[in-house]
Amino acid sequence: MELQNIIFLVVLAAAGALFARSAQRLIAWLGVAKPDVRWDRLPERLTQTFVVGFAQSKILRDKAAGPIHAMIFWGFLVLLFSALEMILEGVHEGWSFNFLGPIYSVITVLTDIFCVLIIVGTMMSLWRRYVSKVKRLQVEGEKVEAGLILLTIFTIVTSLFVQNALRLHAFGEDFSWAVRPFARPLGNTIAALGSPDTIEIVFHAAWWLHAILILGFMNYLPFSKHLHVLTSIPNVFFSRLGPVNNLEKIDFEAEGAETFGVVDIEDFSWKTLLDGYTCTHCGRCTSVCPANQTGKVLDPRGIIIAIHERTIDKAPLVLKKQEGQELTADEQAVWDKKLIGDYVNPDALWACTTCGACMQECPVNIEHVPAIVGMRRSMVMMESAFNDESALLPDIYGNMETNSVPWGGFGQADRAQWADGLGVKTASEDATMEVLFWVGCAGSYDERAKKISRSFAELMQIAGVDFRILGTEENCTGDVARRTGNEYLADMLTKTNIETFQRYGVKKIVATCPHCFNTLKNDYPQYGGSYEVIHHTQFIRELVESGRLKINREAITPETIAYHDSCYLGRYNDEFEAPRAAISNIPGLEILEPQRSGDRGLCCGAGGGRMFMEEHVGDRVNVVRTNELLATGAKTIAANCPFCTTMITDGVKAADKADSVVVKDVAEIVREHVISQS
Repeated sequence: MELQNIIFLVVLAAAGALFARSAQRLIAWLGVAKPDVRWDRLPERLTQTFVVGFAQSKILRDKAAGPIHAMIFWGFLVLLFSALEMILEGVHEGWSFNFLGPIYSVITVLTDIFCVLIIVGTMMSLWRRYVSKVKRLQVEGEKVEAGLILLTIFTIVTSLFVQNALRLHAFGEDFSWAVRPFARPLGNTIAALGSPDTIEIVFHAAWWLHAILILGFMNYLPFSKHLHVLTSIPNVFFSRLGPVNNLEKIDFEAEGAETFGVVDIEDFSWKTLLDGYTCTHCGRCTSVCPANQTGKVLDPRGIIIAIHERTIDKAPLVLKKQEGQELTADEQAVWDKKLIGDYVNPDALWACTTCGACMQECPVNIEHVPAIVGMRRSMVMMESAFNDESALLPDIYGNMETNSVPWGGFGQADRAQWADGLGVKTASEDATMEVLFWVGCAGSYDERAKKISRSFAELMQIAGVDFRILGTEENCTGDVARRTGNEYLADMLTKTNIETFQRYGVKKIVATCPHCFNTLKNDYPQYGGSYEVIHHTQFIRELVESGRLKINREAITPETIAYHDSCYLGRYNDEFEAPRAAISNIPGLEILEPQRSGDRGLCCGAGGGRMFMEEHVGDRVNVVRTNELLATGAKTIAANCPFCTTMITDGVKAADKADSVVVKDVAEIVREHVISQS
C-alpha cells in the first residue's frame, strides 16, 4: 500500500471517529426530552418522506429559491456515489465503479449534469444572499458562515468535476463505461495544454482537496446550522401525520407530575429538539408569519433557534447531573437560566395566532405551533404570567368556567336564544337526529354570528335535514383555552361535552365555526370522542350537489365576491374547495381571489385566542388582511368563520368602506339564492 493510501486511511479513520462522537452526543441530547412515538404508520411516513423529503415538494413552493435548493439537494444525493468512489479510491488508487457497466454510465452522466447544476446553484444562492439581498436571508451573525458554506460546496463539487475531467488522462486506463458529457471535453482541453506530469499533479490536488473538504464538512455539520443536511430527512420521517396542529393532551392525574406545559427543554418531545437540529434558518416560516409581517416580535425561526441554543447549553448539564456529577459555578449559572425569558421572549409567544403558516411553509416539517402552545401552557398553568395584550385572558377563563362562554355578561340559559322562532329542536327534546348542529359560542351569543347560525339552520330546514342542537347543554369546545395554554380548562370542557355526546348517541356533527370544527374533529379523539365532524360549508355543498337544496337560477344578479380562507378550515384541515363550490354555482356570482389565498392565505388575526387579546404592537393583522381583500375590488367579502367575519368587518370599518362593502358568511350567501321550497 502506498504512502498516500496510508495517509488517507488515517485521515478517514480520524474523521469517522470524530463524526461518530459528535453524532453520539447529539443523539444523547435528544434523550433528555420526553419520549414520543414517531415511528408508527410506517407506509404513511415513508410516503411523506418521499414527497416532502426527497421530492422536495415544500421547497418547490418557493418558485425562486425552491429549484435552486432542489438541484443542490438532488445533486448531493447523486454525488453520494462519487463520495463512496472517492473513499474506495483512497484505499486503492484508480479504483472505480466502472465494472457496473451501463449502470456506471448512468451514474457518471448524472454526476456530470448535477456537478454543473450545483455549481450554478451555489452561484445563484450567493447572488441572492449578497447581491439581491433577499430579506429573509439577512440574518445577523450568519452572513459570513453562509457564504463560507456555499463556497465550500462550490469547491467540493468543482474539485470533483476537475478530477473526473482528468481521471482518464491521469491513469491512462480504459474507463469505457464512464460517460462524462461535460467533464471529458474539459479534460481533453486541459490535457492539450499541460504535460502528463502536470495533469497528474492537478488531478491529485483536486482529489485531495475534494476528500479533505468532504470529511471536514461532514465533521463541521454537527456544530453548525447546516446540521439539517444530516437531519432533514429523519425529521420529515418523524414529523406528525395528519392534522399538523394537534396538541398532545396532558394527563393531569399522572403520578409524579410536577410541571404542566413546557418550562424547559426536558418538557418538550424529543422531536422538538430534533426540530431545533433541523432548522435550516431559511426564514420561510418567518416570511409568512402574520404576526411578524405586521411588526410583532414573534419570529418563528427565532423560536426554534432559541430552543436549539437552550438544548446546546443545557442538555449536556442534564446528562452530567444524571451521571451524578456536580455542576461548576458557571454551569450552574447556565442551568438556572429560563427557556422562557432568557431564550424565548414571552411577548413573542403571545403574539402567535396559531395560523400554521409557518408549518405549512417549513421545508423540513418543523412543528412551531405545538412548541409555542406548549410554552404558553407553562406560562398560564405554572406561572399565571400574562403580558399587556393577554391580560384579559384570566377573565376569559373565568367566563368559560362559570358560563362556558368566553364573553362576559352571558348565561348558559341564553345559549339557544338565537333560534327563537325557528322551531329548532334540542337533543333533550328528541335525540333522534340526522346530524347535531354544533352552534358554538360565537354562533350562540355574538349578534353578527347569530345571523349566520339562523341562515344555516334555515338552509337545513329547507333541505329537510333532521337536525338537533344541544341548546343549554352545549359548552365551549375548549379551543380558546387550549390554544392559549389553559389545558386544564380545555380538558374539563372537552370531557363534559363528550359525556353529553355519549348521552345522546351523537355520531355526526356539523359546525359553522372552523375552530369548533377543528377541535371536535382533531382534538376530541384523544379523549375517546370520535365523531364524523363536518364544516357547514362542506354540508352545504353536499346538500346542493344532492339536490336537497336548489339554487334559484332565474334571478341572476351580477356580483363579485372576494373569498377569504380561514386558517383552521383551510390550512389545518386542507379544505379549500367546499366553500368555493358552495357558492360557485350561484348564477351571476364571480369569486375573486386576493393576492394571498388558498394554503397561502393570510390569517385574519383571531386564532390562538388572539380574538380575546389586545393588539398594541405594529399593524393590525385583520386590517392588513382586509386591505388585501378590498384590493380585489369586490363589493362582498365571503368568509366561513364567525371570527373571520368579525375581524374582517372591523377591517372594512377601519378602511371606511362599511357603506360600500359587506362581509357575509357562505351560508348567508347561499341562503339568499336558494328556492325556499325544495
